[in-house]
Amino acid sequence: MAIHLRAHAFAANPLRGVSAATTAVSPSTAAEALRSLLDPSSAAAANPQPYLSKILPFRRGRPLARSTDPPPASAASAAPAWCLAWLPPSRVPGFAPGAFVFLGAHVEGGGKEAAAYWAVDVSEGEGATVGGPADGDGPSAFVDLRTLMVATDWSDKDAMGELAIAGHARALLEWHSTAKFCGACGAKAVPTEAGRRKQCSNESCKKRIYPRIDPVVIMLVIDKENDRALLSRQSRFVPRMWSCLAGFIEPRESLEEAVRRETWEETGIEVGQVVYHSSQPWPVGPNTMPCQLMMGFFAYAKSLEIKVDKQELEDAQWHSREDIKKALTFAEYEKTQRTNAAKVNQICKGAEKGQSLSDDFKVESGEPAPMFVPGPFAIAHHLISAWAFEGAPKLPSSFSNL
Repeated sequence: MAIHLRAHAFAANPLRGVSAATTAVSPSTAAEALRSLLDPSSAAAANPQPYLSKILPFRRGRPLARSTDPPPASAASAAPAWCLAWLPPSRVPGFAPGAFVFLGAHVEGGGKEAAAYWAVDVSEGEGATVGGPADGDGPSAFVDLRTLMVATDWSDKDAMGELAIAGHARALLEWHSTAKFCGACGAKAVPTEAGRRKQCSNESCKKRIYPRIDPVVIMLVIDKENDRALLSRQSRFVPRMWSCLAGFIEPRESLEEAVRRETWEETGIEVGQVVYHSSQPWPVGPNTMPCQLMMGFFAYAKSLEIKVDKQELEDAQWHSREDIKKALTFAEYEKTQRTNAAKVNQICKGAEKGQSLSDDFKVESGEPAPMFVPGPFAIAHHLISAWAFEGAPKLPSSFSNL
């Protein structure tokens, strides 16, 4: 079962890379338009901009989402879909312009109308209702981004675009909530460029502060001679789930060095050649690190004896290609997506019910799968399935040999 995506989850954001020339919307003009809508008495209101402003509220890291039941003509097995619940500025009262972060612009209505998209954290108004109905029909609620990630139909380009927008917005808002002061002088940091960066308010400092990115290497370690791959378990994993090794990059090292160091520290395996596969934004990590960038590699083992660092991992084992193929085949990823889409539907309707992700990975007999790997929303899935079904990648002559 090899699942191929147009792009990794959280990548291919449709609001990114849109220039002012194509949309007539720049961060500065978008900010002026938003200011005029938030405060009709302001000077900006005298020159209203001819495009829409749409707001995506977040509460405690959760975007406002709207559930849409499948239309009556759909197949009985069709799952409910979800989309982001954009609100007009009038429905998000009581926030200063500086609280909003600009996500980008998009031309809608067949190229006739441009819209500016924003996000805002409404967590301080925890008990308050973000006013009125969302943009469109259907119930809405603040839904955990990881739940939305699993619920997203990865074959639907528009749904994947919604997920990418939500991930971008969460990363920016979390960065704004932690980067409140200048790291050089300690003065307050104020948003500039419509929230795309910050600047120190101290006139003698004025240090520019940009959104942080936390680089992570994630690698599938391969025993080429015995046709095996190394998978590991962490204590936080759901039962029977195995995945790739991963770790943060240290300031002193290259990507290849980070792959070798992390593999050695966690499993005692010495790695030689390192081959790049792809990368993925990962905004669903710990709340303190929502701006992770996962950089995926195949790493070829030079030693085979495993010595697990129990402080980092619960276990690590070599798995044959056939066992990994079975794990990918047994795991019913489409069923899991439908189950979580139904869960989002319940949450939006006010009837949230807890459910373990691992409950949905079954073999055809109905018994739990002996092991499974993360679903198509994770780069680990694509590293593992690429090796399992397509064989080891060709090894180029490159600096990764060093």
